[in-house]
Parts: sequence; C-alpha cells; structure tokens
Amino acid sequence: MVYRDYGKTGKKVSLLGFGGMRFAHIDDHDECIRMMVKAAKGGVNYFDTAPGYFETKSELVFGEGLAELRKRSLPYYTATKTFKSTESDLRREIESQLRRLNIDAVDFYHVWCITSLDNWQARKQNGILTTLEKFREEGLIRHICVSSHLIQDEIEELLMEGVFEGVLFGYSAYNFRTREKAFNAIRNKKLGAVVMNPLGGGVIPQHPELFEFLKESPDEPVVSAALRFLWDHRDISVTLVGFASEQDVEAALAAMQNYRPSTEAALAVKKERASGSLEGLCTGCAYCDECPQSIPIPRYMDAYNQKLLTTENSALAQRLSMHWGIKARGAAACIACGQCEAACTQHLPIIRRLAEIAGMGA
Repeated sequence: MVYRDYGKTGKKVSLLGFGGMRFAHIDDHDECIRMMVKAAKGGVNYFDTAPGYFETKSELVFGEGLAELRKRSLPYYTATKTFKSTESDLRREIESQLRRLNIDAVDFYHVWCITSLDNWQARKQNGILTTLEKFREEGLIRHICVSSHLIQDEIEELLMEGVFEGVLFGYSAYNFRTREKAFNAIRNKKLGAVVMNPLGGGVIPQHPELFEFLKESPDEPVVSAALRFLWDHRDISVTLVGFASEQDVEAALAAMQNYRPSTEAALAVKKERASGSLEGLCTGCAYCDECPQSIPIPRYMDAYNQKLLTTENSALAQRLSMHWGIKARGAAACIACGQCEAACTQHLPIIRRLAEIAGMGA
C-alpha cells in the first residue's frame, strides 16, 4: 500500500480508500464487515461514509466494521459528512453519527455536497464554521473538510478561502478537465485531497474500449489503468473506491500491489489522449431524483451516457428499454422547473437532454 500525507494534518492515509456508498448487500452486515476487514488487512486505512448512504445503514455497518478493526488492531481513519448547518441541527447530527459509527470522534468531517458558491455562503451564514470549530475543540471531530461538486474556477475559489483542511471531489479519467483547477488551491493551502467516483460511477469499466488510452500494456485491466491514472497525481491523498463486493476489494488491492508510479510526462501524455467527448457523463449520484413530475431522471441520464459514449440513439433507446424498462416518451413530462439542474452535482444540462430523449418518441 502507498501512503501519502493528508495535507498538513500530520496524518498518513492510504492512497486507496474505502467508500461506503455502494455495498451490494447493505443488510448483510457480515459480508460488509468482511469487506472492511479485507481492505484493512490490505493496508487501507481511510474509510468514508455519510448519513445519506442507504438511509444511515452505511454508517451503522461502518460502526460494526470499525469495532472489528479495533478488535484486530487494524488502524483506520474515519470520514463522514453533514448537510446540516445550524448549531442545533449539527449537534443532533454529530451525536447520532458518533453512536452509529461507534466512535468517540470523526477524523475527517465534511461539509457535504457544495453544489454552488451561493449554497456555501448560505451555510456559512447559518454558522456552520463556528459550530464545527466548536466541535473540534470539544474533540468530536478532528479535521474540518468539504465535499464539493463545483467545477472550474468555482472549486478553486471555494478552497482558497483557507477554512478547510481537506477536500473530497469527483475526479476521474473522463472529467478531469473540469476540476483540475482544484489542485491549484490544494497545493497553495496544503490540503488533503480525496477523489471520489474514480471509475465514473461504473462508466469506465462498462466501456473499457473507450479508455484504452489509459493502459500501459494491452493486457492491463481498465480498472487498474483508471486507478493508476489517478494515483499518478502526486497531489491526491486518497482515491476513494465505492466497493460493492469482496471481489471489488480484491481487484483494487491487486491493482495497488502492482502499482509503479509513472512520470509526470507520462501522465501528461494520457491527459492529451483523453477525448473531450468523455466529459459530461452522468456519474449516477441520484441527487436529481426528486422530480415533481416523478420522472426517474437518474435512469434517463444513465441512458443518455450511452449516446455520449457511442454517439448512437439506438444505444440510448436500448438502455432505456432493456436495462431500465422505461420509454423515451416518459421524459416529455418534464416541465423545465429546473429543480434537477439545481441539484445536479455535475451541472449537466438535464432539461435539454430530457427534451432530446422525449423527441425520440418511442
């Protein structure tokens, strides 16, 4: 396992991190705990979850898993998040989280899902920073961090405020151009940097032929190549992988075991090879899934990925019918209220895409 500094906190974290969002069988606690133990035995010491993952079930599973790690004397750091911003709400949140996680303090506590600078300003006005600083003084949390979905100049502006010790943000081989400016602030402020969705929410392994430019040899698995692309970024502290199964853990550990760092020049070559058409893919976070018209937007956006990846409407239509069992014309129910685009962490043109899908008619 490779370990890197988490900013200027003095903590050494594993370059491969465990994300608690994608357990295939969240109610099978024994399986989930085995996954955490397997990862920890392989050297993973960064475990990330959130209260919204499986409606707090992920935090509960983590609580049992972390207890098992303690029993086995396996080291770990914890990370979780909050949408709350007022002191009373935050107090209730952190107390519940500590109970679920079965720990005394959270190592890396994130202001969760900053999707706009206005959103951040509103949370600040509610006193979130003052409260989190108080929690840190009380020993309930150790480091104040942020989970951001901003892009381009906005993410750099957020991080340059200098109020955070680390950041969690989406970054992968297909969308790296939209968030590269984050590294300017990460270096300037000496922040810990954790990246999520390293495999594009499954898009990269599902379309390996489109990501051949990442491979260093023809027989290298595309998952390993995609992780290696990120690991070669010296400013990244942790690459967070959402594991669904024990096999996923084994595959990631195997990729790490075989990892040999490339040069900056080699990384630059891979970036040059990346096609601009890969940007704009939906990663399936499902934050848009509160449509007042009951349109299953994440499913439509997942299907639209197929068009972006193949340039074929037929691929989109097949994904809708064969994978999701829905019809293109269902997207016509969109009233362009904008709620989905406001919630979208990637700032995708959802309304336009829904209209395009609806125009297919079938």
